[in-house]
Amino acid sequence: MSKLPFLSRAAVAGFTTPVARALLRVGFTADGVTIIATAAAVLAALTLFPSGHLFAGALVIWFFVMFDMIDGAMARQSGGGSRFGAVLDATCDRISDGAVFCGLLWWAAFGLRDAPLVVATMICLVTSQVISYIKARAEASGLRGDGGLIERPERLIIGLVGAGLSDLPVVPLTPALPIAMWLLAAASLLTCAQRLHNVRHSPGAAEPLQPAERQDRKKPES
Repeated sequence: MSKLPFLSRAAVAGFTTPVARALLRVGFTADGVTIIATAAAVLAALTLFPSGHLFAGALVIWFFVMFDMIDGAMARQSGGGSRFGAVLDATCDRISDGAVFCGLLWWAAFGLRDAPLVVATMICLVTSQVISYIKARAEASGLRGDGGLIERPERLIIGLVGAGLSDLPVVPLTPALPIAMWLLAAASLLTCAQRLHNVRHSPGAAEPLQPAERQDRKKPES
């Protein structure tokens, strides 16, 4: 959960709980909401951002990102959810994050033709996946890989606010996007380092690998 007060578990529950109940009553499932919200966010990111509609894209994506938070409330109210649902939700989060930065990267490269902005956005794209992977891989090894300066909510807020401000209908704040991307790139790199530091200092991190773990380590990620 985010460190931001307005995205705390209690604050989010006030919005998600009644909506989750309503969706469950009409027959939606938590997994269904996850897929719908992700598909809509990806569609918006890969159509509105590359065409330069950054303000509209930021609003639409933020709506569906907030909508995606409802699936957790639905899962809790319908018995706690399943392990598959948790994996599906995490996978869809990575897909939507990747789509957001791919859309912005396309605009930076072919719309603005801004090489430094392309570099910053590429860093954001890669680190958005690496930050999550460090945690997942650490937990699979029984280690601690969470924490760090920013998590997914902060990452999306910085990226979407920067995109939206740069394309305001009345007075566009053009520098907002490069400022946001470079700020996010620096914060994301720092978060990667912090998480690796946490993994390195987790209990058991220095223990030798067992034979089966050595074989797994030699296998390429698929």
